[in-house]
Amino acid sequence: MRTVLMVAEKPSLAQSIAKILSRGNMSSRKGLNGACSVHEYTGSFIGQSAHFKMTSVCGHVMTLDFIGKYNSWDKVDPAELFSKAPTEKKEANPKLTMVKFLQVEGRGCDCIVLWLDCDKEGENICFEVLDAVLPVMNKPRSSERTVYRAKFSSITDTDICNAMNHLGEPNRNEALSVDARQELDLRIGCAFTRFQTKYFQGKYGNLDSSLISFGPCQTPTLGFCVERHDKIQSFKPETYWVLQAKVNPEKESSLTLDWDRVRVFDREIAQMFLNITKMSKEAKVESVSKKEKVKQRPLALNTVEMLRVASAALGMGPQHAMQIAERLYTQGYISYPRTETTHYPENFDLKGCLRQQANNPYWAETVKALLSDGINRPRKGHDAGDHPPITPMRAATEAELGGDGWRLYEYITRHFIATVSTDCKYLQTTISFSIGPECFTCIGKVVTSPGFTEIMPWHSIPLEESLPHCEKGDLFPVSEIKLLEKQTSPPDYLTEAELITLMEKHGIGTDASIPVHINNICQRNYVTVESGRRLKPTNLGIVLVHGYYKIDAELVLPTIRSAVEKQLNLIALGKANYHQVLEHTLDIFKRKFHYFVDSIAGMDELMEVSFSPLAATGKPLSRCGKCHRFMKYIQAKPSRLHCSHCDDTYSLPQNGTIKLYKELRCPLDDFELVLWSSGSRGKSYPLCPYCYNHPPFRDMKKGMGCNECTHPTCQHSLSMLGIGQCVECENGVLVLDSTSGPKWKMACNKCNVIVHFFENAHKVRVSPETCDLCDAALVDVDFNKAKSPLPGDETQHSGCVFCDPVFQDLVELKHAAMRHPMHRGGQGKRQGRGRGKGRRPGGRLNPKKPKDKMAALAAYFV
Repeated sequence: MRTVLMVAEKPSLAQSIAKILSRGNMSSRKGLNGACSVHEYTGSFIGQSAHFKMTSVCGHVMTLDFIGKYNSWDKVDPAELFSKAPTEKKEANPKLTMVKFLQVEGRGCDCIVLWLDCDKEGENICFEVLDAVLPVMNKPRSSERTVYRAKFSSITDTDICNAMNHLGEPNRNEALSVDARQELDLRIGCAFTRFQTKYFQGKYGNLDSSLISFGPCQTPTLGFCVERHDKIQSFKPETYWVLQAKVNPEKESSLTLDWDRVRVFDREIAQMFLNITKMSKEAKVESVSKKEKVKQRPLALNTVEMLRVASAALGMGPQHAMQIAERLYTQGYISYPRTETTHYPENFDLKGCLRQQANNPYWAETVKALLSDGINRPRKGHDAGDHPPITPMRAATEAELGGDGWRLYEYITRHFIATVSTDCKYLQTTISFSIGPECFTCIGKVVTSPGFTEIMPWHSIPLEESLPHCEKGDLFPVSEIKLLEKQTSPPDYLTEAELITLMEKHGIGTDASIPVHINNICQRNYVTVESGRRLKPTNLGIVLVHGYYKIDAELVLPTIRSAVEKQLNLIALGKANYHQVLEHTLDIFKRKFHYFVDSIAGMDELMEVSFSPLAATGKPLSRCGKCHRFMKYIQAKPSRLHCSHCDDTYSLPQNGTIKLYKELRCPLDDFELVLWSSGSRGKSYPLCPYCYNHPPFRDMKKGMGCNECTHPTCQHSLSMLGIGQCVECENGVLVLDSTSGPKWKMACNKCNVIVHFFENAHKVRVSPETCDLCDAALVDVDFNKAKSPLPGDETQHSGCVFCDPVFQDLVELKHAAMRHPMHRGGQGKRQGRGRGKGRRPGGRLNPKKPKDKMAALAAYFV
């Protein structure tokens, strides 16, 4: 019996697909990485019985990055990133060990069926999976085919079974176009970002952004927002005048007429028209015309339109809306939400999808009427050749989906029903009047057939007062003629919906990446989201865009990125060479980069006007070890210390608070230590600003605090305060937080594990002796007599945190509460004890040889 491995893009999809194909008759188990499950069943595959193993990945298996040394901002010239710097594919999430998991499951399999999402990113992931799995699969006999690709657009029984019966092959060209986009964005984005971040953060203190990033798509997106801001700023309001007339067709009613000239900008001329018309007391009907007009039903729904409506009508940001749509898709409620197509294929089962909605109380009547009267064929839209438009695939209730999920599902369903409804028809009556020599008009609309507006009431024709019945030559008394003075108003800031429209029009990003680019400019503090989801550029965003315009407008205009997107699409279609497109585009941007670097003074002039230099920012905090003057602590992102006398800047750990640490000094360089803390429930550690930026010993890296310092005798170092190996991560060491009393704790210097112990102890000290069982350092604890939990009213005890039975109930493991959303820690309680867990860091017993000019000083301490 052959073994067939099947791989989907997400664990939930794998489960749904396996359930459909096995008709619910499958066994499931967890994979070795804990994130992905494996569902097994037997069935037939291409006419033969087979054993199926259905599993999944979690998005991309691999990610593109520069090789090790080119990831250092300090040692590499950003210009080298365009061509010299080699790239490599690394595991996207090393903790998931996805490659190992796929190889374990793929070993001994005969065939592989790829159920990745059917878009360009999905094709790219197909080849990432194949690279991992093919080497361990059984070797095929001669020309036997082993790789199959399933094409599907929704998680329904029909679609999945149909995909299984019509398996194709993965598309290498589409995968290459994604590779090309990844490499271009990495090389161009990193080069510009590193240069401008280092340049401007080294000069200005209140930029309030940890990264001054540049992106080939992100920057033109910001450009649209700033362009609108500039129009608002340069707008000069003009006064104009409008002539308004009111007539009384009947005694009780009055009708307001619109002036055919619309408006005039000269007060005296407007006054002249008013005087002429005031001479006539009656308005004469010149013509009455009636026309039947049609308001067309909407085109079928694609991604960009869904994101527009979600932002404008539902108040959801594009990224949030996309996440909800993906969840609805994986749960089988809607079809694939990433599509550029607005045209249903001829064989699409529109009636089947409509029948699913026949029992929902919100639209049951409309649906039943459509099914009995016959549906209308949807309008012919654009067929991009990817997926059918976004369509509801099964019925749902508000209780099932809840909140935003239901609101988006409801809109998608109403939109779908509207596409198969009739157009809205209304009768438009236009009456033309003359008052003296001036002409006025009045328009009225009466709905004759509401059509699709029944299901989309927000598109309905507004109710108006009906116009009087009249004929040519009728005269009506004029009740009022007046001159209205008005002013032209500036445009408003761009809404997300308008920005999405501009990005689509100019070819910036894809339907999948548009939300990411908008989210990026918000996260970088380039724009803020105001009420009505309007995007208002910040000072930093405005200055950057104006700077790009001043140096090289093509860096911010959409033209060059639009041309690159066309080239990438040609790669996907097999009409352009991957290497040639890559080489040509990188060459253009390399030239632009060199010109940008040479002309940076132009942008700097604009920065000077808007931002304060480092020396004038921040407040004095700790003393510099070189000049012994106070350095200033700059709180604005990224937080750092700056010595204006030496003109040196020292980076600090982010997302926490920094304060002076008891005015203690580093024994190596005489800099005053500072204490970083992530809050009372988090961890804290002291650090030397100089050592943090210039590691003093070989085994230290940039960005390490005193809790990772291997100095053999410093009282704050890992060697003196390290207790034992972390109970969760491989390389971490649990280090005593000597500032935490009376709620004492030790924290891992690598991950966010915290061990609380010896609450209310008077003193906790790390002993030079080690545990015989687990090699951890022993701890000397001194309690106050009144609060001592030790047996026999003892106040002092020395023992191992992990092995000593006296300490057993005094130790509790937690996860640090981090300030940053990226660090989500649980609050799980469990005993942090266990034999063999406490390997003592070897720094104290066997210090490595220190490097550079501090070697002599450090050796003295040894």
